[in-house]
Amino acid sequence: MNIPQFAKERRPDRAALIIAVGLAVLGAVLLWDSARLADLGGYSGVGPASVPRVVGGCLILLAVWTAIEAWRGDFPARPRQQVGPVVWIIAGLAAQLLLLNVAGFSIATGVLFAFTARAFGKRKLAVTIPIGIVFAFVVWVVFSQLLMLHLPAGPLEHLFFPGG
Repeated sequence: MNIPQFAKERRPDRAALIIAVGLAVLGAVLLWDSARLADLGGYSGVGPASVPRVVGGCLILLAVWTAIEAWRGDFPARPRQQVGPVVWIIAGLAAQLLLLNVAGFSIATGVLFAFTARAFGKRKLAVTIPIGIVFAFVVWVVFSQLLMLHLPAGPLEHLFFPGG
């Protein structure tokens, strides 16, 4: 006699439940903050609080949906998180913050670019750092010289634009 095997009982997905709580909190904060804004909708009824209310409501609906799916265990299995790439990106962000006022935008952002490329599998920092610096310098030129927006200038930027 065969004993029927019952389907494995699924447990709620804890990570998805935490995400649902985070979405609900963020949505509630948006709704609370939009309630404090003056309703200046005028004849159209659309004012500064309209979009935050819609976004807050949508976030709460997404939170409910995520919680239901998490409770049912319908999320697919996630691959194991790799810590190395995350550390490389965080190190790149920290290096950019530390270098921004000392080395300028181009060099600091070039380092961030190279560290992020390393996180995505590009191993040669000696190649990706100069490429990142060139890309960041082009961005600096567009924002600083063409759009007249202030970005921190370092030795590289002062080399090409002494007055900037």
